[in-house]
Amino acid sequence: MSRIQRCDEHPVLMVGTLLSMRPDGRQNDQLRPFSIERNVAKFAEGSCLLKIGDTHMLVTATVEDRVPPFKKNSGEGWMTAEYSMLPRSGRQRNQRELMKPNGRSMEIQRLIGRAMRTVVDLEKLGERTITIDCDAIQADGGTRCAAITGAYVAVYDAMTWMMKNRMLKQMAIKEPIAAISVGVRNGVEILDLDYAEDSTAHTDMNVVMVESGRFVEIQGTAEQEPFAADTLGRMLKLGKKGIDELILAQRAALGI
Repeated sequence: MSRIQRCDEHPVLMVGTLLSMRPDGRQNDQLRPFSIERNVAKFAEGSCLLKIGDTHMLVTATVEDRVPPFKKNSGEGWMTAEYSMLPRSGRQRNQRELMKPNGRSMEIQRLIGRAMRTVVDLEKLGERTITIDCDAIQADGGTRCAAITGAYVAVYDAMTWMMKNRMLKQMAIKEPIAAISVGVRNGVEILDLDYAEDSTAHTDMNVVMVESGRFVEIQGTAEQEPFAADTLGRMLKLGKKGIDELILAQRAALGI
């Protein structure tokens, strides 16, 4: 089991016209303290516990020698994801999803699957499926971003397991991927929103990006007033800063 933790202070990046004090005292461009712990699920081919602030996400990757019907005889594999929040992961109890995921969970797990498929060579994977299970043990904002960031680590370890078992000749991941939230609160752009900030933000956005700086997905919504193009540019700059830090931590945790 390996673990890396980051909770150091970061230099201040001036964004917007004000530098507002955040509820937890962070600078506007500062991630919450975070840690990445690998191999936390004994029987999974790959697993990761990612903590960022008070959001704790358990991610496992399961390898199966089968593909969905639409992928049979294609010579390619498949990557899919499931997402859920434990009943008391948040401030109120969530109804347990016994029969099928609710609309929010469906949307998030599709995002996770799409994101991971952009960085995986499905042909190298062969006709196998990797299922990523993302379970929020504790949720204080940014769970979908934590799930994607943790999924990269869990899938990397699952593919390492596959190479050891001669199922893969080489790593089938093209490059690291991570995600983070950004937003506008009190007229200022901020990085990595917790629940209190997300619930009162004028604009909130989730940014998914690969190490080379290209975007995979941007989900942004103005909750009160529309935001301008220059505001969008500053939010994306903040998002890249946070994702660069997370990818460095992923690499350190994996020793690559």
